[in-house]
Amino acid sequence: MAGALVLTFAVAVAATLYAVSPDEPEPAPPAAGVPAGWRLVWSDEFDGPAGPPDPAKWNLVDDHLGYNNELEYYTPRNAVVDGQGRLVITARSDDAGGHDCSPRVCAATSARLFTAGKFEQRYGRVEARIKLPEGQGMWPAFWARRSPQGSGRGEIDIMEHLGREPDTVHGSLHGEQGYDVQNSYRLPDGGRFADDFHVFAADWHPDRISFLVDGQVYATERKADAPPGGWDFDVPYYLLLNLAVGGDWPGPPDETTRFPQQMIVDHVRVYAAATDPPR
Repeated sequence: MAGALVLTFAVAVAATLYAVSPDEPEPAPPAAGVPAGWRLVWSDEFDGPAGPPDPAKWNLVDDHLGYNNELEYYTPRNAVVDGQGRLVITARSDDAGGHDCSPRVCAATSARLFTAGKFEQRYGRVEARIKLPEGQGMWPAFWARRSPQGSGRGEIDIMEHLGREPDTVHGSLHGEQGYDVQNSYRLPDGGRFADDFHVFAADWHPDRISFLVDGQVYATERKADAPPGGWDFDVPYYLLLNLAVGGDWPGPPDETTRFPQQMIVDHVRVYAAATDPPR
């Protein structure tokens, strides 16, 4: 999300991983099994009891932030594990009062999670299985930013979705020297992303990044095509999940927008090449 879809990072070369606690045991394989050629290095299956997300894995924002002229106030209470194996991020309009969104009025509350200081990765495969919200003004995203925070412009938007485009998601890169590229994927046969879960991913290599939906590559961006100094994707990045409301790109909610809206995440998984030794 510039200034501020789901991500599978795949790499045929050795992946370099960065974690705050490298001595922690590797996460248990997900129920579906680890894909051939890969080694699971980090995941959240959201299988814990109902309550807040795992604080060992996620940070939660409690602030307006103000990026992109968005209208939400991010509050930790709007992100919960439902006790049935899912993370639920909810955008609400009925409790926005009392939050400071100067210079504009808060139109909603929502949630934003990120892994900075807890997990970062350079290259590899990262994916998330998500059911998206719908409606004018909804802007869910699964993405990654350059680590450490504030160290550069680098951003990998694995999945962004505008509620007014029910069948479309976007995958983008934002680097240095004005390097900005965006790609789009549309569901066939009039499908809607709000109707079911889909796996959003990006394969991240030293020389290219590919964007995927449900295992299908729909776009690949190559380092060789970036301007000199523009490719800012050879350093560790941390992960983010959020549901924005309004902003320059989606526009504000209108009379057709129904609240509450939910971004439901079944899992987030990060892999390295099986040939890459554990760190």
